[in-house]
Amino acid sequence: MTPRGFMGVLFLLLAVYCGLDPLKHSAISEFPDFVAHYVDFTPLSLIPTDKDEENLLQKSEIKFLNQVQGPESMAFDPLGRGPYTGVADGRVLFWDGHKLTDFAYTSNNRTELCSPKPSPLSYLKNEHICGRPLGLRFDKKTGDLYIADAYFGLMKVGPEGGLATSLASEAEGVPLRFTNDLDIDDEGNVYFTDSSTVYQRRNFLQLVFSAEDTGRVLKYDPATKQTTVLVRNLQFPNGLSLSKDKTFFVFCEGSVGRLRKYWLKGEKAGTSEVLAILPGYPDNIRTNANGDFWVAIHCRRNLYSHIMGLYPKLRMFMLKLPISAKIHFLLQIGGRPHGAVVKYSPEGKILQILEDSQGKVVKAISEVEEKDGKLWMGSVLMPFVAVYNLS
Repeated sequence: MTPRGFMGVLFLLLAVYCGLDPLKHSAISEFPDFVAHYVDFTPLSLIPTDKDEENLLQKSEIKFLNQVQGPESMAFDPLGRGPYTGVADGRVLFWDGHKLTDFAYTSNNRTELCSPKPSPLSYLKNEHICGRPLGLRFDKKTGDLYIADAYFGLMKVGPEGGLATSLASEAEGVPLRFTNDLDIDDEGNVYFTDSSTVYQRRNFLQLVFSAEDTGRVLKYDPATKQTTVLVRNLQFPNGLSLSKDKTFFVFCEGSVGRLRKYWLKGEKAGTSEVLAILPGYPDNIRTNANGDFWVAIHCRRNLYSHIMGLYPKLRMFMLKLPISAKIHFLLQIGGRPHGAVVKYSPEGKILQILEDSQGKVVKAISEVEEKDGKLWMGSVLMPFVAVYNLS
């Protein structure tokens, strides 16, 4: 056989192997119905290039190291106590100023499956049993804590904590499959995101790789106890936060890398528009006392992820290769974890950016909460909370 013929046979065998994946080594081998979707990215030339050249987040203080696994959301109660944070084993923990204590949990099935494990990802396969509290918000009037649990939907627990009760687990007959973040207005209406009706959070990597568009933004009305869909057909909607004057809320489009504004009052009520193009892929968003928005950037946009988003057939081919999901994820985020937070004005202007581009201290950020001149940063992937002093 000639060298050319040998190479031809080799490539044919490789193509057959990738197509059949007999050893189930690909990132999508367990998802026979997986489909890669087109992502309508903003051109790279229009992506903000602002950077924190000093990598100021490397000056952050690491708190609660290995005492918390995957603390996604940071919340402080109406008395200013906290933080409270939801962790990977299904509990909400409370820092009382001296120690971390259990405050609440979302599943009544607290078996040995929910016991302490060495890393946040160790809980993935059992999250649907133990619960996974993501976004947290306190009602400032009642002291109730509202919880977006990835598996059990929108939940609430009283000021004394304990087992949370369910408020909503479906909308328009479609179950909440990946409840992610929320905020509450002065009338008690809850606005929240459901990132996908196809993939649960334990398959979040497949959701990232797919970029499918079944995500929704919803509203729960406490008076009628009804949940309605405000925005649909979204690619991984994530964080959500009301404006200071409550005339609109902002939510993150994760796959596309945008901030979107949804008007609640005024002539534009019921409509949405793009507020800002982000330098990377967002997670949660929080409003500070001045009315500005802090956005947690999970990772910056890179050429590889941009090309994969624009060419779903190429992405599908790559995902069928015998390469683990972890490797694909590292390619997606540019080779290594790195954290960034960006502050935006209500008009969508970048006011400040802080980052650790090398991932030396703050490797990943899911949310940033500003309180008393400090930024409290949680991460669904890390075993600690990072605190950065703004002064």
